Amino acid sequence: MKIHREGYLIIAIGLTILGLIQLGNYFLYTYLDWLWLYLLLSAGAVVMAYLIIQFFRVPNIPCKYDINDVMCPADGKIVVIEEVEETEYFHDKRIQISIFMSPMNVHANFNPISGIVKYVKYHKGLFLVAWHPKSSTDNERSTFVIEHENGQSVLFRQIAGAVARRICYYVQPEQEVKTGDEFGFIKFGSRIDVFLPIGSEINVKIEDVVKGRITKLAELK
Repeated sequence: MKIHREGYLIIAIGLTILGLIQLGNYFLYTYLDWLWLYLLLSAGAVVMAYLIIQFFRVPNIPCKYDINDVMCPADGKIVVIEEVEETEYFHDKRIQISIFMSPMNVHANFNPISGIVKYVKYHKGLFLVAWHPKSSTDNERSTFVIEHENGQSVLFRQIAGAVARRICYYVQPEQEVKTGDEFGFIKFGSRIDVFLPIGSEINVKIEDVVKGRITKLAELK
């Protein structure tokens, strides 16, 4: 396990603030001699430090897949599986799979398939709750399309939520990418949509808890 680079500054600031609070807590204890208050505030500081650090954790997990597998791009829970009209890039019917990421999930994002990046687009937008039906089209988001070597393409989209206020990504058009390699990060609770070709074999169902780089979402046919 490692700490994601997007968390270095936030962790440093958070731990500094908690350290100052704990210093004040110590002086308060020496003045009032209230052991219960000192222990309570100390425990709170430890919990907050843990929550800040764990949010930016990235487990060192190998990605095992077959050539046509579509792997899960993020940790979370499956909240949508439906046939929809994709209106940004394909302009045709696709199977949408949506993954809701809570603040307790790993928030690094991974390529669902290998291939060539054909489309990268950042959209400014709103900050509706991530499970809102219009969050996929109205929220701040980034959209990516990877063309697989078999000629099929998969679109996936990072979506900001009511708490998530920064989307980070590291891929560019015409870049060759590999399944399971990191392509981005979303700071605080959010969602990822994956749009698959009609006819893909779906391997998950609604309410499934999924893991990035581990869970097989589907197989391209």
